[in-house]
Amino acid sequence: MNLQAVLEMRTEQFPGRSVGTHLSRGRLLSLCCGLLVTVLVLGSYVLPGIDRELLLRPFHYASANQTAMESNANDVEEQCQDFAMNLSCAKAYCSIRLISRVAMSPWESAKRKLPKLAELKEQEPHMFSVIPNRFLSISENPCWYEEYRGNISADPYSSNAYALYSTRFRSHFEYLRKVFWKNLLWRGEKSFRLRCLPHFYIIGQPKCGTTDLFNRLSLHPSVRFSLLKEPHWWTRKRFGIIRLRDQFSTRYPIEDYLDVFDLAAHQVHGPEHIKTGIDVTMDNIIIGEASASTMWDNTAWTFFYGNTSSGEPPILIQDFLHTFHPNAKFIVMLRDPTERLYSDYLYFALANKSAEDFHEKVVESLQLFENCLQQYSLRACAYSASLNDAMPVRLQVGLYVIFLLDWLTVFPKEQLLVLRLEDHASNVTHTIHLVFSFLNLGPVSEKQEEVITRRPASNARRAADRSLGPMLNITRQILRDFHRPFNQKLSWLLKNDTFLW
Repeated sequence: MNLQAVLEMRTEQFPGRSVGTHLSRGRLLSLCCGLLVTVLVLGSYVLPGIDRELLLRPFHYASANQTAMESNANDVEEQCQDFAMNLSCAKAYCSIRLISRVAMSPWESAKRKLPKLAELKEQEPHMFSVIPNRFLSISENPCWYEEYRGNISADPYSSNAYALYSTRFRSHFEYLRKVFWKNLLWRGEKSFRLRCLPHFYIIGQPKCGTTDLFNRLSLHPSVRFSLLKEPHWWTRKRFGIIRLRDQFSTRYPIEDYLDVFDLAAHQVHGPEHIKTGIDVTMDNIIIGEASASTMWDNTAWTFFYGNTSSGEPPILIQDFLHTFHPNAKFIVMLRDPTERLYSDYLYFALANKSAEDFHEKVVESLQLFENCLQQYSLRACAYSASLNDAMPVRLQVGLYVIFLLDWLTVFPKEQLLVLRLEDHASNVTHTIHLVFSFLNLGPVSEKQEEVITRRPASNARRAADRSLGPMLNITRQILRDFHRPFNQKLSWLLKNDTFLW
C-alpha cells in the first residue's frame, strides 16, 4: 500500500472533508500513522520533517538496533491487532521509528561549549558573592567561616523560605534556633558561623532507589545530610519553582540553601573547635545532599539564562558545581527506564490511575517528543521546559545517557559512581560497600553494617498502586523499543552490558 492509497482511504472514511494537496508529505505521513497500522511496516519510507544534520552516519550499535527496530516494526501489526487501543499503538511505533533514528545518530560527538567563569558570574552574581573561591583545608567538605552580622536576639531563620513553606521541617528549624548561638565561633567581639556545601551528591534518578540509599547512608557515623533529603535548590528553588507545573514564586537565595546544612556544619565544626577557637582538625564527617532532580532537571534555564538558536541550554547545574567544588563526588542510581516510568506515573499521578491510562499517556508523550525532534536536537528536547510541561509522563528522565554525557563534560568519570537499582535490590551489602569505598568512608563495625544493610527498603510502592498491577505488555514493549538505542549508548559509555536492560 502506498501513500496515495492511504490518502484515498482517509478521504473515503471522512466524506465531505477534503484532504488538500497542500499538505506536506510529513504531515500526510503523520495522519496516516494515526489511522493505519499498515503504514508502520513500510520500512522503505524515510520520515520527513527531521533536520538533516540529525541523520548522520549511524552509531556503531545502529546496525543491530536498526535490525531490531525493523523486526519489531514487522511485528507491530500482530502486537496491536488484538489490542483495544490498536490505533494508539500504531501511533507510538510511528513516533519510535523517528526517535530511534535520531537516537542512533552520533549526536554525542557534538561537544557542548562550556561557559566561561565570567558568564557564570554574570548570571548568578549573588551566588558568587556569598560562596568564596577558597575553602578550609582542614575539612573534606567545602566549608568556610562567615561573619554573622545579625542581631544577637533575632531569629536567624526568620526569613528562610524552607522554614516558611516546608511545614514538615519546621521542627528541624526550631531545633536549629535553639542551638544556633552556642555554635558560633567568637573571636574578639565578632562572631562567625561555619558554612558548608556538600562534599557529595546523590543526583538521580527519581524512582530509582535514591531514598533508600539516602536512608542507609544516613546511618553511617561519618555521614551527615541536609535537613531535608531533597532541597531541589540547584534545579528549582533558586529559580522560584516551589512545585512542578506551578507559576514561579519568590526565588530562594543561596543563604537559605546553606541553612539546610547548618546541623551538619555544627557537627563538622566539633565542640573542641568551638571551645578553643583555634584551627584544629575538624571532625571526620562528610556532608551529602540527595535531590534526585539534580542530574536531569535544567528546564528553568530558558526563563533565566536566555534562549539560544539551538534550543540547548548554554549553562547547566554542573557548570556551577564544578566552579565552586571541582572535587565533589556524585552518585547516580538508575533502573530499567521502562519500569522507572511506570513507577514514576504511579507515584505522581493524582487520580484515575490505570494501566490503560498509563498506555495512553505514553503514546501521547512519544508523539510530543517526536514533534520536538522534527525541529530541535535531541539535547534540546531533553532539556525543553515546554516539552517537559506538555508530556503527561516524564519520558525524558529515562534518557540517562544524555544527562551523564553532559556531566562528564565537566567532571571526570572517577568522580561519578553509577549504580543500578536492580543490583542494589538484590545485594544491598555490595552496593553499600561500593558507596563507602567511593566516598573514602572508613569501615563500620559488624553491628553497624547490619543495621545499615538490613533496614527495610524505603519508598516502596504503595499498596493502592500495587493493586493496579503491572503495565500492559504492549506498553512495556513500546517503551523498551523507545529506550533501546539510548540504553545501548549508555552501556557503551559505561562499558557495562547490564545497562542494556
